[in-house]
Amino acid sequence: MKQVVVVGGSAAGLAAAETLRREGYEGTLTLIGEEPYHPYDRPPLSKQILGGQWEPDRVPLRAPADLDALGLDLRLGVAATGLDLAGRTVALADGARVPYDGLVIATGVRPRRCPATAGAGACAAHPGRRPGPAGPAGPGRRLAVVGAGFLGAEAAAVARGLGTEVTLLEPAPVPLAPAVGERVGRMLAQAHHDHGVDLRTGVAVAEVADGGVRLTDGTLVEADEVLVAIGSVPNTGWLEGSGLTLGDGLECDEYSAAAPGVYGAGDVARWHNPLFGTAMRIEHRTNATEQGMAVARNLLRPDERRPFAPVPYFWSDQYDFRIQAHGYLRGHEEVAVVEGELEERKFLAVYRSGDRVAGVLAVGMPPKAVRTWRQAVATRAAWRDAVGELLPEGA
Repeated sequence: MKQVVVVGGSAAGLAAAETLRREGYEGTLTLIGEEPYHPYDRPPLSKQILGGQWEPDRVPLRAPADLDALGLDLRLGVAATGLDLAGRTVALADGARVPYDGLVIATGVRPRRCPATAGAGACAAHPGRRPGPAGPAGPGRRLAVVGAGFLGAEAAAVARGLGTEVTLLEPAPVPLAPAVGERVGRMLAQAHHDHGVDLRTGVAVAEVADGGVRLTDGTLVEADEVLVAIGSVPNTGWLEGSGLTLGDGLECDEYSAAAPGVYGAGDVARWHNPLFGTAMRIEHRTNATEQGMAVARNLLRPDERRPFAPVPYFWSDQYDFRIQAHGYLRGHEEVAVVEGELEERKFLAVYRSGDRVAGVLAVGMPPKAVRTWRQAVATRAAWRDAVGELLPEGA
């Protein structure tokens, strides 16, 4: 190959570019990024940046000199607008057309926005996915967070720790129940209550209005700042009409390939994970890096391709505890707390899909205990063999 193009200046895109060079690729390597920033780390935005522990200049993933060493044709601040599979070119917003022999699509996701934020007036609505602070926080300030998923919950915890009055709005009756189960979701909800967050579940937002957020029942939740954290949408619009299969992201096979010589990596890619026997799209930092590395190797050595079959991992820092999870928890059929107590926020929960261990989630547990159960996930251990006597009699 003489020219490889990576579309997406993300963690996945950077990992792909670095791996290509590390594995010996010496041809032209173009990295295209819609944002004007060098590749930066997203997780600190809802933690260290929002909390004021970091300045924005700490979020870049690499120093300029390290990027220079990669010998990139770096094109930042210009969006990809189309893909010609037959002609093997990527069209850019500035009118350029970039040819490729191999292509990595790592365009990530964009924030899903509230139905009505245009008339926000004096109340700013921040989507929370840029390398700068989401807004003033501290004593005397009022923050409304729309969405109690991991991003919203982290932001609420950070802001509350700074003395901000926080209202956390969630349409579901139990936050994060589809992902972690109702018992764990209720534990997380109680943690917010215990730390003084006004958590309101089962509510729907009509609009971000002057002075706060208006609910569908007419209630105005007063706030100086509004953080919208209601999920994300894969950045696949530029691929419409290209001939690639698009659904909940860019559809890829077990090798993360979307077409011959075209691979997807990171949040935008929905691929078949053979370890779990299902298609999945993972919006977590660790997966983005691992998948970027894997697709670079598969692109360079098509005769030695390996399926991308990781045990997904994510973490979330909230208040004084860290949540760590391994596996694929969504769609689980049963949750068993095998160590510790939920009420003490020190426990280990195991998740079942079918007759297999599908995942593990831990709060405040030693690494050794977590590693043991991660291995059960990685080997797709039988539920009864792994949990055994921990199941209720007759279950």
